[in-house]
Amino acid sequence: QVQVVESGGGSVQPGGSLSLSCAASGSFVSIGVMGWYRQAPGKERELVASIITGGIPSYADSVKGRFTISRDKNTVYLQMSSVKPEDTAVYYCFRTVVGRTYWGQGTQVTVSS
Repeated sequence: QVQVVESGGGSVQPGGSLSLSCAASGSFVSIGVMGWYRQAPGKERELVASIITGGIPSYADSVKGRFTISRDKNTVYLQMSSVKPEDTAVYYCFRTVVGRTYWGQGTQVTVSS
């Protein structure tokens, strides 16, 4: 089975930067889609970014130009730059392979002055 472990959350000031990492283990670790959803209190869950096996990224309009997703086989990274208060949320890493989605435990990102 697939396990997904994420790290790198924390607090940062507006305009600052931080990085998230997510490592998947188990079957088919080098293929499939990986990325992050985020959810803030009272808000809809939002797909932030994803990346396929070949390394082609996709971003939500709200983070384009500010976030960068990259992948090294079973590990995916989210570099968050020029962060805004509205980026505050719990970020959930995911891996989708063979039609099944596996989730990380979630990590809190807080952007505040």
